Amino acid sequence: MTTCSYLWEAGTYLNFSFALLLLCFGLMSFGLQDSGLAETQTTDVQKFKFELLTEQEDVVWGFDFIDESTILFSQRGGALKTLNLKTKKVVTVKGAPSVWHKGQGGLLDVVVDPSVKNQIFLSYSKPVGKDKGTTAIAKAQLKDSTLVGLEEIFVAKEATDETIHFGSRIVFLNGSLLVTIGERNVREHVQDLGYHTGKVIRINKDGSAVKDNPFSNVKGAMPEIWSFGHRNPQGLAVDPKTSRVWLSEMGPRGGDEINLIVPGKNYGWPDVTYGREYWGPSIGVKEKKGTEQPVVFWVPSISPSGITVYRGTHFSKWDGNIFVACLSGRHVRRLQVEEKPGKGFQVIHQEVLLAQLNERFRMVRTGPDGFLYLATDSGKIARVR
Repeated sequence: MTTCSYLWEAGTYLNFSFALLLLCFGLMSFGLQDSGLAETQTTDVQKFKFELLTEQEDVVWGFDFIDESTILFSQRGGALKTLNLKTKKVVTVKGAPSVWHKGQGGLLDVVVDPSVKNQIFLSYSKPVGKDKGTTAIAKAQLKDSTLVGLEEIFVAKEATDETIHFGSRIVFLNGSLLVTIGERNVREHVQDLGYHTGKVIRINKDGSAVKDNPFSNVKGAMPEIWSFGHRNPQGLAVDPKTSRVWLSEMGPRGGDEINLIVPGKNYGWPDVTYGREYWGPSIGVKEKKGTEQPVVFWVPSISPSGITVYRGTHFSKWDGNIFVACLSGRHVRRLQVEEKPGKGFQVIHQEVLLAQLNERFRMVRTGPDGFLYLATDSGKIARVR
């Protein structure tokens, strides 16, 4: 396995002078972004260019495509906006829901319904009482830069004053919605099917539980639950070719994971993890009967956020690769995954991209044009072409 192709390859470190040269080039390249296309970059198998599309003042948490020339994006502070890819004009959308903007909470993901024109879904931290919040999902119609008929369709059980680990990524699967819900730093509820926290849920577009969900007939279980044992899953992607569901999950101090999600399965947290407490002690065990092992994990942490399975036409050598937006790792990571007989899926190659930009990458998505699109915590939306 090859990791971090910018600074090392096959375990052999580049000399300090060349590493410093790369760093300097990276800083210069970042400075060029305001003027449009950067220099062509060569990776292990593919060449590409990085293009800055817009720079806002707040975290860009999620985005999707209204059409081939318009991006709809959310900002954690509560703003919902559109970006015209031709003119680069940004317009604020009116009528976004009120959010609990504390810590990691706020307006989070946004997705555009692929089968209903102009229908969108939002995930956000909903204020409950004076000092608590929970995860909510709403739908609305987008008409002339205004949300019409905003309807809250789902609210996660249990509000807490904890301001971390919301999860909240949304994807479509066979006409239904999959939504990740973080454990909100309340570990004792993650393995309890009576709570939504630490779970992936599957709901219909009206917010009701899909009837064939794995725990729909289990007494005391929340019928929306699709999988459980998750900590802070901020990335979720459906492979458009195979319909496999991939999830990225942040561990504590190490133990970040990529998982292949199977309905009804237990992904271990907090009983099973490769991470440690921030102050040092181990947490649980690394393996346990009845729980799923990650396809890949990282120690130390890279903080994987949004992910996408690339099936576009522009980068043919990246077909089927998983791209991971990394926060503390400050890069985009490319994973080549292969199914091994009797061993399941394994990551056979990793490559670090765009580390020289020193950005906290929050989201990555494949565009309808076959390019990759990225969002950062510094408020940037960019295109890899």
